Amino acid sequence: MLTSTYTLVVLSVEQSRARGEVQALLERWRPGAWWGEPPAMRQYAQACEALRRVLDDCHWRKLDKFVLPALRRCVAVAKADAETDAETDADADADASADALLSELDNLSRRAADARNAAEAAATEGDPGCLAAIERCCQLLLERLEREERELMPLARSKISGETWFAIANQMLAQDAYQNEQRGGAAGPPRAPGGHPGFSARKTISRPPQPERSLPLVN
Repeated sequence: MLTSTYTLVVLSVEQSRARGEVQALLERWRPGAWWGEPPAMRQYAQACEALRRVLDDCHWRKLDKFVLPALRRCVAVAKADAETDAETDADADADASADALLSELDNLSRRAADARNAAEAAATEGDPGCLAAIERCCQLLLERLEREERELMPLARSKISGETWFAIANQMLAQDAYQNEQRGGAAGPPRAPGGHPGFSARKTISRPPQPERSLPLVN
């Protein structure tokens, strides 16, 4: 119980940080924030770079790397049980709802990726539509973050076992320790026994092979 609580607190802090970054980007570059002359091409490039950094942070969230793959495995096992009549009708309905939610979150990711690509294409032409595409991307990211908090996390708490939460906590601690090493920090959480190095979203480092990943927030 304590392990899952620790993990959920860390994920909540991470979600709040991601939401704040997206909202700050949206407020800075929303089309209505500009009066008079439209931004210059240099400013469009700056906006796209800021969007890239925000998306990179979202891409490497602990939720995407550790929790979603575990939840997808739970849903896959439930589907297999359904095929062998090993679960009740109520469980089958709950698993279908979980599968639908994961698909809807994946769809939000794809739409956000399309909006990002549209923003970058418009930026190269100096097209003011760049800002509208950035706004659309940010709104999609915020919608996904909100649904993760309101729907996905309660689902994860009910579906993922205590043993799996313990494994996720070990992975998260190992990631934090690895990031600390990369930053040159002398102090930090100890490496969890049996854990694997994690990754820093803000550093260009060599990344070892990843475990199973869910569809990232954006591609």
